[in-house]
Amino acid sequence: MGGFAGKVTVVTGAGSGIGQALATELARRGAILAISDVDTDGLARTEHQIRDHGARVRTDRLDVTERESVLSYAASVAEQFGKVNQIYNNAGIAYFGDVEVTEFKDIERVMDVDYWGVVNGTKAFLPHLIASGDGHVVNISSMYGLFAVQGQSAYNSAKFAVRGFTEALRQEMIVAGHPVKVTCVHPGYIKTPLVQNSTAATGLDKTALGVIFDRVAITSPQRTAEIVLRAVAANKARVLPGADAKLFDAIVRLAGSGYMRVFIPMNRRLLPPSR
Repeated sequence: MGGFAGKVTVVTGAGSGIGQALATELARRGAILAISDVDTDGLARTEHQIRDHGARVRTDRLDVTERESVLSYAASVAEQFGKVNQIYNNAGIAYFGDVEVTEFKDIERVMDVDYWGVVNGTKAFLPHLIASGDGHVVNISSMYGLFAVQGQSAYNSAKFAVRGFTEALRQEMIVAGHPVKVTCVHPGYIKTPLVQNSTAATGLDKTALGVIFDRVAITSPQRTAEIVLRAVAANKARVLPGADAKLFDAIVRLAGSGYMRVFIPMNRRLLPPSR
């Protein structure tokens, strides 16, 4: 089971997509689950899948941007189960729009969920992970945390920040000698409702964007979860689920900042038409 049996694992954003797949796969491997989301209907479906595997599970509606709520949640989970071994900071949102037309509030919202949500979850659970003697922080960035693309300035900013935060944390845990491993995940285009649940700048056709995304999303959430958990078991610092993530990462490494000349025409074909 890859060492997950009996581990108390926390998964945010577990109501759909990667979070749901992670929670279900962790349950299949014998983990004890504490799952959360703002989508209570999706969370109920995930809970049902987890119980089908006979796993113990706790479900909570949780907004990861509400720091005091996250801190209280962490203390409650640790008290209920006696320990916390792993946190999967997965909750996230997407937004599409150029800097020129994007409102400040839209950028702030993405940063609040996608970056501060990760920070809140990490900080709230880190003392419990250290106390467990066998902790692991798994933060979900994106392949857009490895390179930037037009129309994704807010999302790029958040995911680049998650990457820097997580890589620094891994080093800190090693230097401090704490029993906590750290992994940063950079998924490619995954078949999730991320785009359908996203927001966009005025004039962008989000429906068209969803159609395009569905064509290029080549990796299932289930396959993503398997790849992530294999990397966690092996204590990998970075994992790139999806052949597209690996390909684009290789291009960036080879081309340096010149990758933009390759990506600009490609991304133009992926952008939805203006209305």
